[in-house]
Amino acid sequence: MPDSSLQQYVIIAYDGTDVDALQRRFAVRDKHLETVRKLKAEGRFIEGGAILDENGKMTGSVAFVAFPSRTELDTWLNNDPYVTGNVWQKIEIKPFRCVTL
Repeated sequence: MPDSSLQQYVIIAYDGTDVDALQRRFAVRDKHLETVRKLKAEGRFIEGGAILDENGKMTGSVAFVAFPSRTELDTWLNNDPYVTGNVWQKIEIKPFRCVTL
């Protein structure tokens, strides 16, 4: 579990729908996963993965993350390869709280 002093967020990000969208995703995927691994090591990545269409094709992502502030989340997000690489075309961010079981 992330540090309880951090605000948790859910990020729902949708890839572009053009013919080059999947190619853009794969072009920067390794760099994107590096940033996620770093967040995980810092205790800021809770869970996440790809959104799939009915054929199993990746069409977006969902991530549960924790940051001290929305400003810090936005700074990280604006530098993520899926943003700088024009993979994610629509991004929704909502405050979130994990249930403790």
